[in-house]
Amino acid sequence: MSFFEEVKEEAPLSVHGHSIKVAEVLQDGDALTFLIVSQKLSGTGEYHVDRTYEDFEWLQQNLFNQEDVPGIQGVIFPPLPAKAQMNTTPKATRQLGFLGLEEFKPYCAALENFLHQVAAHNLLRKNKALEIFLTSSDPPGRQKARRNIFNRLSQAVEEMRKEGHKDVDEFFQTKRDVNLSITGCIKNTVDKFLDLVQTEQKIAVACGHFATALHLCVESDDDPDKAAFTKICVRLSDVFESMKNSMASVAENDVSTLGLGLDLQSRYREAEKEMLFRRTCKLVELETALKNAEKAKPVKKAALEEVKKTVETEFNHVCKVAKQEIEHFEDARVKMLQQALVKWCEKQLRTAREIAEQYDQHLQAFRAM
Repeated sequence: MSFFEEVKEEAPLSVHGHSIKVAEVLQDGDALTFLIVSQKLSGTGEYHVDRTYEDFEWLQQNLFNQEDVPGIQGVIFPPLPAKAQMNTTPKATRQLGFLGLEEFKPYCAALENFLHQVAAHNLLRKNKALEIFLTSSDPPGRQKARRNIFNRLSQAVEEMRKEGHKDVDEFFQTKRDVNLSITGCIKNTVDKFLDLVQTEQKIAVACGHFATALHLCVESDDDPDKAAFTKICVRLSDVFESMKNSMASVAENDVSTLGLGLDLQSRYREAEKEMLFRRTCKLVELETALKNAEKAKPVKKAALEEVKKTVETEFNHVCKVAKQEIEHFEDARVKMLQQALVKWCEKQLRTAREIAEQYDQHLQAFRAM
């Protein structure tokens, strides 16, 4: 079978899912290539493969294209980050958010997390495409994969009217309402926190510039007053250099912990919204099938009844999977955000202690002058 063909077969994963790492990113013009490393289950070594963003898209499309799997439309698919842009325009930066900072380190972490989530999912990890993606030396995604109804389903204009369709199940109607509210709040939180990080980065740059500027005041002169002034400038330059490094560390901590956590939370809420919308579309399809069966003339009655039963079975599968996914989703997202908050506090506390020690040293140096 060609790697460009649609992959649906189930296959046991031959790597440890938790061992998957995006070890390195290489830039060639506007193209990024990611080195994916994973440990073999046999314990005999590692797989090293080069993958582009198109390969990630190929994997995602093959996960989507599993219509033969009962209830697959009820899956909350792990969200793949948007494609990284080489330009640094405000629009491009805002689109990627935290993932576009720190020379693509957060972006690699997000791709790595995507692979971890897929490898840990009971249904998705069985798709042979994941095995090919992680182990094959041939790049699988250099040809566009066939897109199906899953891909950006909520963006289809003819389906938009279904978003406001009243649900017959109070559980799912409540989840839709909560998702709509929380998604907006998290997006706003991500934007505000991103503004904070970018401000910290600007402060760090400004401190570095001022530290450099203070050295322009340094003079080699026998005049005692000028010598004293030079010492003060050098000391102040050291202080602002420390301020630059400390503020840069604070910003980096923000990005690598809470920033990534909020970004993932936001993208997963969108993924949940997509799943709930797919289920709503299936509900509308079922209601239409029921109406058609009721109004059918005798000559078409049997065929439409069969269609109704098929759609009803599919809908029940979707609902069953969706409820399991939501339960797991809510528990996992709380734990993930909790871990991000704990790491954020730990890193910032460690950085604050280091900063305090440096400032104490600077203070002692001034007192000794």
